[in-house]
Amino acid sequence: MGFGRQVFEFLKQASIAHAKWDMEMSLSILRSRKKLAILGLMVLPILLINFAFAADMIGSKTAYAPAFYTNTIFVVSIFVGLAAGLITGCIGAGGGFIITPALMAAGVKGILAVGTDLFHIFAKAIMGTAVHKKLGNVSVKLAIAFLVGSGVGTVIGGAINTGLYNKDPLLSEMFISTIYAVLLGFLGFYALFDYLSASRKGETGSGHDAHGGASGSTGLATTVQKIRLAPMITFDEDFVPGGKQISGWIVAAGGMVVGILAAIMGVGGGFVTFPMFVYIFGVSSMTTVGTDILQIIFTAGLAAVGQYAIYGYVFYTLAMGMLIGSLLGIQVGALTTKVVKGIHIRGFYAISIIAGFINRISVLPKKMVELEMVKIDMGLCNQIEFVGNIIFWIVVAFFGFWIFSKFFGNLGKLRQEA
Repeated sequence: MGFGRQVFEFLKQASIAHAKWDMEMSLSILRSRKKLAILGLMVLPILLINFAFAADMIGSKTAYAPAFYTNTIFVVSIFVGLAAGLITGCIGAGGGFIITPALMAAGVKGILAVGTDLFHIFAKAIMGTAVHKKLGNVSVKLAIAFLVGSGVGTVIGGAINTGLYNKDPLLSEMFISTIYAVLLGFLGFYALFDYLSASRKGETGSGHDAHGGASGSTGLATTVQKIRLAPMITFDEDFVPGGKQISGWIVAAGGMVVGILAAIMGVGGGFVTFPMFVYIFGVSSMTTVGTDILQIIFTAGLAAVGQYAIYGYVFYTLAMGMLIGSLLGIQVGALTTKVVKGIHIRGFYAISIIAGFINRISVLPKKMVELEMVKIDMGLCNQIEFVGNIIFWIVVAFFGFWIFSKFFGNLGKLRQEA
């Protein structure tokens, strides 16, 4: 397997693992009347305040408001969450990757979109986690080393984003858009090639198991575990006689990478934790699940509050709107998988990710001209950006229409199965 293919498989498993976590958190909230009541109590005062002072109050600092803010952007946030939830629930991957690009496409500044997405993830993690059910196999030493690293990483990632924004907001916009363009482009086109290959072979499976994959050590994990750099951490004693060992410095370095990604991209960092632990560190799936829950709460919370909220880079109304929309979307999407073909799901996954890539790459020419990096006609740049936005929203709208049509068209069948 080539290096590019290995990277794609790693990122694909990361995307699937994040979707698995998102679905577990959302269903935990939806199945609890108490949690739904708490959500209502959280949303109500935020809505009242923002609807009363919409022109003046966003993240406590008017300067950081999205362009042309109106109350309708709250409705937009619900649809953004709904779209992400539909993709997560139906496809089992990729939904979390479109939230920040979608918010930016709706006119929210990049740094505010990242901070808001992080806060939305943090709120969902706190509300949805049944910690006592998941922490039985957590390695405390692994968790501590990883969280120390992720804490440092959030400071670094937050400093990069805020530093660029303070130097020039256009630099921040361009940086975030470039990061997403590279990630979504790589994932999207590889997924498209996979889909076309599967179509030619007549495959129908969806590859929906988010926590599938090896539970033992891969070749890379075996090599990593041979690095004897004190302090050494012993883990998985319940699964392997005598347990396995890995350097705490390596675990902390992995945590730092996750923290940096979380603070820069706004996806919580959890999307790479599972494949990192399983495929690089060689940790069992059972141990990884509990540690992943801890790190998402810690990393997303530290980044959202410590790196963004205190500077006014969190738009609380949008965070709550996305949370509401995603809960509905995940429920509908998960049910719809029972009545649609897996090959169609794989196709829509590729198309939705590529649409996000097109949306983010279409804004780069304009940003480069505004930063005086290149000389291109601004009218042409505006047209490119407009086309990129239109393509993105058309794909998202069509996907949503397709899912809901399948859902309502098969409602009787779904009720019988329930």
